This record gives sequence, C-alpha cells and structure tokens, in this order.
Amino acid sequence: MFKNFKKEKINANGIEINTVHGGKGEPLLLIHGYPQTHVMWHKVAPKLAEKFYVVCPDLRGYGDSSKPKGLLDHSNYSKRTMGKDMIEVMEYLGFDSFIAAGHDRGGRTLHRMCLDYPQKIKKACVMDIAPTYHMFKTANQNFATGYYHWFFLIQPDGLPEKMIGEDPEYYLKEKLMRWSGENKNFDPEAVKEYVRCFSDPSAIHGSCEDYKAAASIDLQHDEEDMDKRITCPLLVLWGNQGFVHRTYDVIETWKERAENVTGKSLDCGHFVPEECPEDTYNELINFFDNNIK
Repeated sequence: MFKNFKKEKINANGIEINTVHGGKGEPLLLIHGYPQTHVMWHKVAPKLAEKFYVVCPDLRGYGDSSKPKGLLDHSNYSKRTMGKDMIEVMEYLGFDSFIAAGHDRGGRTLHRMCLDYPQKIKKACVMDIAPTYHMFKTANQNFATGYYHWFFLIQPDGLPEKMIGEDPEYYLKEKLMRWSGENKNFDPEAVKEYVRCFSDPSAIHGSCEDYKAAASIDLQHDEEDMDKRITCPLLVLWGNQGFVHRTYDVIETWKERAENVTGKSLDCGHFVPEECPEDTYNELINFFDNNIK
C-alpha cells in the first residue's frame, strides 16, 4: 500500500515512532486516529505524494511505534507529548515547518501542535472531530450514548484493557462498522493490519492511555490555553452520516478555537479518508496547494 515510501523507525522524544515517508515537494504530515494506524491513509497518501513529501507515522501507543506504560497522571500520552513526538519526527526528516492533517485522535494531537508550535504548522486540517474540551463540557445523554467509548476506555484498574483483550479483532471491526457510513469500503489488507497491531495488549493499553489523558491532563492543558487560538488556516472535514455532523455546528464550534476556519461535510461516516478518498484528496489539494506560504 505504500510501496514507494520508505519505512523507518525514528527516535523521537525518547521513544521510537514507526513511520513511512516519501514523495516530493512541501512536507505534509498525516496523523491517524483510533483504533487504526498510519495505514488508514493508504488510499490518499500515494496520490498526495505526487505533490507533497508525505510523512505517515504511527502515534505512540499505536501501530508499530513504542507503547510505554502509562504514567499515573497519563502525561506520557497527553496530546502535548504526542504532538512533540510528531514535531521531532519532522525535525529528524529535516522539516522545520510543514502542513499537516489529522483524523480523529490525530486531529486532536494536531490541534495541540497548532497551539504549542504555531511557527511550525503552516496549515492544518482536522477530520471528523470537534474540540475535545468543548465535547466534554457540553456532554449529555446523547453524547454519552454516541461516544460511550470515551467513558469506557478511561476506566481504571485495567478494566477496558481486559475486556477488549478478550477479543480485540471483534472490538476493532465493530468500531469500524459502527462509526462508518453507508458507502464504507475498507480494504481487507488494511483491516488485517489494524487487527494485527491492535491485538497487541500494549497497543490496547496505549490507546486507553490516549483517552485517559484526554479526560484529564489534556483538559488541564486546554484550560490553561483558553486564551490561545489556532492562528494558521484550518480546514475542517467531517462525514455527513456521522455523530459529529448530527451533534455540532462544526464550523462555528471550531471558530471558537481558531482564527481562520473553512470546511465542509463529505458523504461518509467517521472514516473520511477511507470512505471518501477522492473527495478527501481533492479537498486537501485545494486547501494545501493554494498559496501554502
């Protein structure tokens, strides 16, 4: 799926980040979401690599990247820490500034990167999310039903790890089906790779730590930075068959956190780059290739 890309494990922020990268032109970082890996970009990355130098990493705790045991305060899975991983990967590859897109957890990591490293992110795209802080602070029964996993994965004492670990393949495939739309078309090879990676108990632990950080230390960081806004141009894409579309005024919600927001819904569910690859590619090209600097 990434046959013209180089696969490399890069030392970053004290751990190893598994990465594929290749192409030519302006550097473009693509960050995956839950419960997937960098492979989720396989339908758009090769074509984007004709115009950009594309970098697709696995977040810490996911894929073939390092999966450290979570600290008591979950700080080693905070979006600030995960964002620093990404910054150091790009610095290792020689890129001091770049454009970036993030889906799901990758979008939340990218949101934090835009606040912590505004000089490094030229343009950003987040896919099928509203800001974490807003989602928690406006939570109601509808939210708790649609996003039950936010509350399940943060439970202590190894509860979610134990329950998911009994049948990780079922859990992962159930999420792919539950969150996707009518026109879902997951590549069997990609799903096989997701299952391989997610079946590692340390990956289940790491992904739970990601969510535990989101419900604790990430909220603290967000509260400390309430006076900060994303200053680079921000594109927001989301699926018109998904929970985010049904629940939020997506553009207006992001305008509370960013100065320059554009975006639209695409005809899909949650997994935008896999369900609507052609539309995703076109939107990214139109956004990133238009006066990048």
